[in-house]
Amino acid sequence: MTPEEKTPPDSAFVLSTVQPALLGLMDGSVSTLAPLFAAAELSKSTQSAFFVGLAASIGAGISMGLAEALSDDGTVTGRGKPLARGVITGAATVLGGMLHTLPFMIQSLDLALKLAYGVVIIELLAIAYIRYRYMKTPLLTTIVQVIIGGGIVFAIGVWLGELGAAG
Repeated sequence: MTPEEKTPPDSAFVLSTVQPALLGLMDGSVSTLAPLFAAAELSKSTQSAFFVGLAASIGAGISMGLAEALSDDGTVTGRGKPLARGVITGAATVLGGMLHTLPFMIQSLDLALKLAYGVVIIELLAIAYIRYRYMKTPLLTTIVQVIIGGGIVFAIGVWLGELGAAG
């Protein structure tokens, strides 16, 4: 038995901290993929892609933070203080979006894209691990779910960017 199996995480901590952080990280990591990679493919500019990723990350962070903070006051669900959940969700959303946006600070589009692809894979695997560790989702199941979901959004972003650039 692993230490995680012997001592289950405190459910209040999971509901008030881990779940909002996971929600934000998942949203930031996935929802910003399509605009970022579409902008990179369409503009062929690392600067343009960076600012699209920055705008998408901050916008998504504000939106997700507000949505989480306004979803309930925590008394019915036991999910903790709404402002704290909103801040956690918003910050994790910005972080999730910015991790794969940062490589676009590099001038070389080819290198920035390769680094961003690698970062996306690491983000998705981290999300899968957090779901496994705290939500007790079977590891293989969560890896498949997260990779397929992220892969679909990523592919749509690249496809739309190439479609727009060809037109």
